[in-house]
Amino acid sequence: MKNPGAVEGRRLAVLLEAALLREDRLWKVPVFKNGCIQGADISSSQHRDMILWLGEMNRLFQFCPETFALGVCVLNRLLSSVKAQPKYLKCIAFTSLVLAAKINEEDEVIGSVRDLVLQSGCNFSTAEILRMERIILDKLHWDLYTATPVDFIHIFHALLVSGHPHLIPSIGLGSGVSWDPATDPALLPAGPGHQKRPPGFQAALWTRQVQHCMACHQLWQFKGSTLALAIITLELEALTADWFSVFTDLLKKAQIDSSEFIHCKEMVDEYLHSLEFSLPANAVYIFDSAQIQDEEQSQLLRPARRERGGGQQGDCDEYYDGFRCLYNEETSPGPEGNDGVSLQKNVSPCPPLHPAVN
Repeated sequence: MKNPGAVEGRRLAVLLEAALLREDRLWKVPVFKNGCIQGADISSSQHRDMILWLGEMNRLFQFCPETFALGVCVLNRLLSSVKAQPKYLKCIAFTSLVLAAKINEEDEVIGSVRDLVLQSGCNFSTAEILRMERIILDKLHWDLYTATPVDFIHIFHALLVSGHPHLIPSIGLGSGVSWDPATDPALLPAGPGHQKRPPGFQAALWTRQVQHCMACHQLWQFKGSTLALAIITLELEALTADWFSVFTDLLKKAQIDSSEFIHCKEMVDEYLHSLEFSLPANAVYIFDSAQIQDEEQSQLLRPARRERGGGQQGDCDEYYDGFRCLYNEETSPGPEGNDGVSLQKNVSPCPPLHPAVN
C-alpha cells in the first residue's frame, strides 16, 4: 500500500464510519451465565474450542483472516439468537465459515461444499450443510456482512499510515496473513530487539493477536472496534514514545467510550500475557565447539535451557558422547580416566519438548 494523501485519509474516514454503523446495527454476541450460553447447554469451553477449530479449518482451506473473523461473528450472532444444542454446534460453526467464505473468497478458492466437507474430515452431508445455511440466513435475515475485529485492524492500520507517516518504519505498509498458532509470532514483544521486521509484519501481528482474542469469550463483551484499538494501542506503547497522541486521534475517530476502552485494554493485556507466560521453556541442544580437541574427537553436545530473562546456567558438568544418547540408545561406560558419567537405562538425556500454545 502506498502512503495515502489527504484524499485517501478522507476515504478511510468514510470507510471507518461505515464500518462503525454496520457494527452498531449488527453486533450481537451470546451472553454467558454460570459458564454456559444463556438459554443453551453450550459451555464457554465448548465455545472456545469451536472457535479454535474454525481457525484450524480456515488454515486448512487457505482462507483469509477476514473469512475466519466473519465466520466467528456469524456463529456468535446465531448463538445469541437461537437456543442451539451442543450436538449441532460443529455443524453450525462449519456452515458459518462456509457462508463467510462465499462472501469473502474467490470461487476457485472455495470449491464445492462437498469438497470442503471431505477435506475437513467431518461426517456432515451436503444436504445438512445446505439446510443449515438456510436456517442461518433466515435467522439473520440474510444480512451476514458485519464489520469484524480484523476489518478494524486493517482500517486503523491504514489510518496510522495516512495520518502518522513517521510510524511507517515501525508498523510497515502491508497487511495481515493467515493465522497459525503453531508458528505464531503474535506474542513476541515489540522493542529494540524486534525492530527489523518485513513490510506488513506489524499488521499481520495485530491480525493474529485479534484472532487469539476472538477465542476468549470474556473479550466478546467488547465490540470489534474496541478490541482492535486496544491491541493496536498496546503495541504502540512499545513502538513509539508518541503513542498517546496517536491513540487519542484513533479513539476520537472511532467514537469509542474511554472507560470501556481502558477496561478492554487491561483485559486484552492480561489475556495475551497469560498466553505468553503459559509457553513452557523448551530445552534445546547446541553444538559446543570448545570441547573439540582435534578433528578425530567425537562431537559433544550439551543442553542449554532458553530462559526468559536471558540468564546463564553456568558451566555444564555433563557431556554426552555422540548422538546415540539423544535417542536413548545403550552406551558402554567410559574408561576410568573419564568422569564416570553413566546414564540410567531407558532414560533419555533430552528433556521433553512442548508444542507451541494454541
